[in-house]
Amino acid sequence: MATDSDFTPIREVGEFGLIDRMKTILGKPTNDDVLAGISDDAAVYRIDDDHVHVMTTDVLIEGVHFDRLINPMEYLGMKSIAVNVSDVVAMNAEPRYATVGLGLPETVSVEQVESFYQGMRKACERYGVTVVGGDTSAAHQLTISVTVVGEARTRDVVYRRGAAPGDLLCVTGDLGGAFAGLKILLRQRQELQERGDDFAPNVEEYQYVIQRHLVPTARLDVVRAWREAGVKPHALIDLSDGLGSDIHHVCTQSGCGAELHVAAVPVALETRRVADEFEEDVDTFALFGGEDYELLFAAARDDLEKIEDESYSVIGRFTAESDVTVKMPDGTTFPLGKGGYDHFRDESGT
Repeated sequence: MATDSDFTPIREVGEFGLIDRMKTILGKPTNDDVLAGISDDAAVYRIDDDHVHVMTTDVLIEGVHFDRLINPMEYLGMKSIAVNVSDVVAMNAEPRYATVGLGLPETVSVEQVESFYQGMRKACERYGVTVVGGDTSAAHQLTISVTVVGEARTRDVVYRRGAAPGDLLCVTGDLGGAFAGLKILLRQRQELQERGDDFAPNVEEYQYVIQRHLVPTARLDVVRAWREAGVKPHALIDLSDGLGSDIHHVCTQSGCGAELHVAAVPVALETRRVADEFEEDVDTFALFGGEDYELLFAAARDDLEKIEDESYSVIGRFTAESDVTVKMPDGTTFPLGKGGYDHFRDESGT
């Protein structure tokens, strides 16, 4: 008879170790129409000689990804669409259709579900997505599963695997804001639990970072601007798990390394202020916070010169070495760990 000692806890291999084992069991796709599978932001499969579909699924689970005390249902609806659209955008594709699965506990009311779908509708209108179906079920906690299908011309798709030594390492927007917003919301929740009716929320001065956490923006605007400018990055990924983790994904798939200049990583003033309030290092927010849903990409300098806006920052370069290093303002360097969000992380540190 098997005992607990005969089994491996998932936290020991982590999310990405578990995914690697899934890939080993499933094997490589045998259908020649599949152009990208498990190792990218979304799956890509050919629909004719010139066009592909891009498909992704994300799951949001109460108690793991969100807390209803600090996440309004309307915002959850908006976020559930945005995080999937972001994966499609990270393939340089246009989102088109979505299906939605909901697991509903008894503590969720009809009005709350309606509010959730109002938020989902707003996000769909923003990104040009149409919900075409789904499923609902009873559940022990609120569970949200969304699949989004996008489309692109075959030659326009960008994968994680295209970075090359000499390419510039770039990110859109600013980083660390979503983590700063989460810190503020968790503090507000703790104060609510401690003070009860005497609690008065203070969110006015933290609106930017709270918005970054509750309602992230998929950067569809950026890839559309690239298309208009005739720019195609060499590699692309969305920053969902954190810069420290996601840059390793690109380097591993591309067979190269990277040098990251920490002083060049864009961070909003409000994010810096939150880090100071908590007496924490803002670079940790930016490198490992996650859920910013900005884009990290590799590009040639000539291509960047075609982009006339200020939607991106150059934060380093890709190198021929296999490691990823961080360069400090004083010139010292050190290896960048693979920290970031892992659903199965062992929080005990063992």
